[in-house]
Amino acid sequence: MKLSEVKKHLEQLDTLAFQLPNGTLVPEHFHVTEIGKITKHFIDCGGTVRQEEVINFQLWNANDYNHRLHPEKLVHIIELSEKTLGLNDAEIEVEYQGETIQKFGLDFDGTNFQLTTKQTDCLAKDNCGIPAQKPKVKLSDLQNACCTPNNGCC
Repeated sequence: MKLSEVKKHLEQLDTLAFQLPNGTLVPEHFHVTEIGKITKHFIDCGGTVRQEEVINFQLWNANDYNHRLHPEKLVHIIELSEKTLGLNDAEIEVEYQGETIQKFGLDFDGTNFQLTTKQTDCLAKDNCGIPAQKPKVKLSDLQNACCTPNNGCC
């Protein structure tokens, strides 16, 4: 989800909630302790130099049970970050403390922001000898799956 989408959704909300992939909600007394621009400049295993930029939200909760971040306050923090950091309309990545710092993608279900799982990937599969995934086909979907004389399959 891009920053512009987050702002659009925040304008429609009365309360702010983030839901983890396992369905539990981040405690309602969380703080957004950081909004940042993260630039990753790297080389993949195939030798291609790459650059990625994301906007990072860091969620944190403590024993501050009387605290509740409201959507309009988060919009204010985002606008200040845009002005101060020169943020583009980039994808959002969310950090949250699990057993270690976890990174999530972000989606919205109409009520809550959804923290979505992220996966590592090889960006140079063709250089690493990793075959492209073949599409899975159900045999029952194939017509003329059986070769018979004169049907042209052989």
